[in-house]
Amino acid sequence: MSFRLSRMALLASAMFCLPLSVSGLSSAQAADTLSPAVGKPLQAAQTALAGHNYSKAMAAVNEADAVKGKNDYESYTIDQMRAAVAAQSGDVAGATAAYDKLIASSRTPKDAKAQMLMAEATMAYTAKDYAHAVPAIERYLKQVGPNAQMETLLVQSYYLQNDFKNAARVQQTMIDETLKAKKVPSENQLQLLATCQSQMKDTGGMTHTYVLLATYYPKPEYWALLLHGLVTNPKLPPALQLDVYRIRLAAGNLTSTGDFMDATEIAMQMGLPQVALNIMNQGYTAGALGKDAGAAREAKLKALVVKTVEDKKASADADAAAAVNAPTGNALITAGYNVVTFGQVDKGLDLIRQGIAKGPFDINVAKLRLGEAQMDAGRSADAIATFDTVDGDNGAKDIAQLWALKLKSAAKK
Repeated sequence: MSFRLSRMALLASAMFCLPLSVSGLSSAQAADTLSPAVGKPLQAAQTALAGHNYSKAMAAVNEADAVKGKNDYESYTIDQMRAAVAAQSGDVAGATAAYDKLIASSRTPKDAKAQMLMAEATMAYTAKDYAHAVPAIERYLKQVGPNAQMETLLVQSYYLQNDFKNAARVQQTMIDETLKAKKVPSENQLQLLATCQSQMKDTGGMTHTYVLLATYYPKPEYWALLLHGLVTNPKLPPALQLDVYRIRLAAGNLTSTGDFMDATEIAMQMGLPQVALNIMNQGYTAGALGKDAGAAREAKLKALVVKTVEDKKASADADAAAAVNAPTGNALITAGYNVVTFGQVDKGLDLIRQGIAKGPFDINVAKLRLGEAQMDAGRSADAIATFDTVDGDNGAKDIAQLWALKLKSAAKK
């Protein structure tokens, strides 16, 4: 990229290296021609520049600039040649100063000004002068407009100064615009954003970025990283602990006996015995339960879970009736989820929606529950639509997106 950008800077300066017209006419007769005193040294400068003799070329430019009584066109042409020599010799400061004069001149066409603004920015970046590259790029974007290449350069200029906050800000904006346009962000863009978020210890943001990586570039390492991000997210509320275990189980990341037992116990504490039983059954199928010194304890817990499932089925109607009179919608959501797991899908989903309407402790966790209930009932399209409505930064949105990703992947098989 740097080679292409430096060439762009040279091309921008090369536009100034045109045949110079020297005239002996008065300024009144030829306002846009050069007097011999100015034109001859500029012709010498152009010849020296073509031969890559930059010191000789700049000396000739200075000779022309020292002439007294120059008209506006002569001063403008001198600035053009100074910019060309400075740019091609790698004198970033000199080229920038000359470009600034040309950009401010009414003689410079709009397209040429855009080229010069780009040249200033790219020369500073190529010279690794990132402190000057940043304002130059921002000036270009403000005066000329959006440009993906220049925006990428801005991200890199911030990043290479260890300004991870601003690098992440610009990169996030680019990714958001790409997604809004229904296009796929590049893997490099997402990786750089995740790196910046890691440096900033933005666990929630990093997890969200890994969700996008797993969505568009499904690799095992991205799943492992995003699941780790979920577990270590400091904003993750206790209400989502079971959800993390469940998505880990779905991703094949839940393998230890302790994890299966913890997930089962959390589901029981949340009043979802059928979910607990499903987790235990998967643990037995996977060989994580029932095969070691803890087999007796595990069997005892399973017997308790099975009994609780039967008791909860018997009290399901009473639980739902009591939940209607509860101060918040949480009890209705739990009661409805249980009813769904017991096979009365429409009735259970309706209870969950009543709970959401009544007001749960966290609307995004409640929407996540609705999506999971729809998913457990086999209504994948409805579940995906619900998952897409989950928002927030406490992990609920990330878990919802992961479930949606799993469902979409399964639909393609």
